[in-house]
Amino acid sequence: MSLGRALGVGLLGLEGTMVEVEAQLAPGLPAFRIVGLPDAALGEARERVRAAFQSAGHRLPDRRITVNLSPASLPKHGTAFDLAIAVAVAAAGAMPGRDVARRTVHLGELGLDGRVHPVRGVLPMVACAVAAGHHRVVVSRGNEAEAVLVPGAEVRAVDHLGDVLALYGISLDVRHDGEQTVPVAPGGEEPEPPDMADVVGQTEARFALEVAAAGGHHLFLTGPPGAGKTMLASRLPSILPDLGDEDAVEVTSIHSIAGTFRPAGGLIRRPPFESPHHTASPVSIIGGGSGIPRPGAVSRSHCGVLFLDEAPEFPSSVLQTLRQPIESGRIVLHRARAVAAYPARFQLVLAANPCPCGGGSACECPAAVRRRYSQRLGGPLLDRVDMRIQVARITRARAVLGGRGEPSAVVADRVLRARARQAARFSGMPWSLNSSAPGRWLRGPDAPLDADVRRRLERSVERGLLTMRGLDRVLRLAWSLADLTERDKPTLDLVGQALTLRTGGGDAAV
Repeated sequence: MSLGRALGVGLLGLEGTMVEVEAQLAPGLPAFRIVGLPDAALGEARERVRAAFQSAGHRLPDRRITVNLSPASLPKHGTAFDLAIAVAVAAAGAMPGRDVARRTVHLGELGLDGRVHPVRGVLPMVACAVAAGHHRVVVSRGNEAEAVLVPGAEVRAVDHLGDVLALYGISLDVRHDGEQTVPVAPGGEEPEPPDMADVVGQTEARFALEVAAAGGHHLFLTGPPGAGKTMLASRLPSILPDLGDEDAVEVTSIHSIAGTFRPAGGLIRRPPFESPHHTASPVSIIGGGSGIPRPGAVSRSHCGVLFLDEAPEFPSSVLQTLRQPIESGRIVLHRARAVAAYPARFQLVLAANPCPCGGGSACECPAAVRRRYSQRLGGPLLDRVDMRIQVARITRARAVLGGRGEPSAVVADRVLRARARQAARFSGMPWSLNSSAPGRWLRGPDAPLDADVRRRLERSVERGLLTMRGLDRVLRLAWSLADLTERDKPTLDLVGQALTLRTGGGDAAV
């Protein structure tokens, strides 16, 4: 009886766990069994491994093969363990480099012809391996560009199982055709990002977008079709600062698991933008699926923008699921076999028409229909949105008077300076943006407010114009306005401006 070992990585959300793959060759009838809570795709690895060995010219011994994935209590999923299983089985036989193989992480899916195919989630898996002290990693050629992004990783890219076995001293007579695998994510150049200079007129909406970018605030745009709501929302990422190292790794890891990462461009440095259609299901928005939950749109927009166009057309079940990630910045997905958590700290931008027909000049919708349409979003969700902006239809006069706006680079420079002021003010605190500042700080002694400012806010609460959550959000907006105008604290005029941004200029309770 002989035993071989190799290393793999299991992912649950973004959390990786080192998995020791053990293969035992025992006397008995020829068989191949995988234990250690594999899912259906992983259970089928025995057929892929058997065929890959045959294609590589290395015949499996006619013995009872048992493969254990330790820790056995952790559910395993996917095809990334194929390569580690094949190496462990080879190490159980007469493989010269078995001691090196047991200290090496192997990540890849095997084809029936022996080729090593790329898999999703290589970046967080390699990062987990390096953090655990295992720097030597073998991956598919298609995952090489992604794996080398992890500092400290010693990456060896292979095309075929025969190349892997050759690393450990097994020479084979059969040669493969050298055909390489392709990366998981689609290639191609990134399109040119839209620019704020393209927006004609809409001075108030452009300013609201700048405030939202400066403080990380959520935004609700209402107006008739063709007013420019979608154009404005799609340009919000262009004025957001680049992601820092920690955020870039986290965002890239999410997109690696989702299969939307382009490794040729390196780590994702620009804030992502997600715009799901209103027919999207709750699972596609929040994440999930059978077995181990996958990240949804809220996680793919982490550190970026989640835009819901025609927001009232989304099912209520979808809209209300946004409340947890808006408050906590993460989403926890509970399934029968596992519980996965993904970060989901995004800026929410909602866009809606004033009524089902679009609210044009020929609108004949009764008041009750308009009210029901606006109420589809729900009070609890709207209460978590910082700003409500009316976007008017562009007329010739507004286009001429408003003219072309500033380019994104100019606006982004002001946003960057405002965020630098926030970073200095919140130094040493667990938050760095005004939108994340808790009420205890906003209303506490560390954020002193003038007496006239306090009286103005107290009157708004007493009159029912603001809830306590709304009060905090007005204060956060006022701090963002102060940062943009380089003032030390919110003044009475800035609080009045924040109240207008919060209420959309109306008197409805918020």
